[in-house]
Amino acid sequence: MSRSDAEARRLYAWEDRVVAPRDTSLVPFAQLQGLVDHVWSAEGLRYPPRVRSLPRQARRTVARATRLAIEAPSELPSWILLHELAHAMTSTAEGDSVGHGPAFVGLYLRLLVRHARMPEAELTASLRAAGIGFDPAARPVFLD
Repeated sequence: MSRSDAEARRLYAWEDRVVAPRDTSLVPFAQLQGLVDHVWSAEGLRYPPRVRSLPRQARRTVARATRLAIEAPSELPSWILLHELAHAMTSTAEGDSVGHGPAFVGLYLRLLVRHARMPEAELTASLRAAGIGFDPAARPVFLD
């Protein structure tokens, strides 16, 4: 198991325990691009990723993202969309990504607080308790 696998598992367990119970909303596919555009713009970014359908053969994948595209099923919890947006912000057009490391978690935390209105103090305390590192000053990688 690589470090990134361990980071991802720890983060997914934290999401299941802390994030998912706070946000049970489901966004229909037809509304995803509008939400992506809104969040991207609110974060001061231009040229948001395009939303497209997740391929049928991706049975174990909930959603996935790169800098240029977010692939999603027919409906998606809004917190998972924010997770994928954090991936888009921490990936380059060339496909380089920071995975689920501190920069990703820092951006994801900010998106959860700003766009899902989750309590920052509780989220940061729970991340620390789970041993998940985060960079509160993280910025989208393509701005550097």
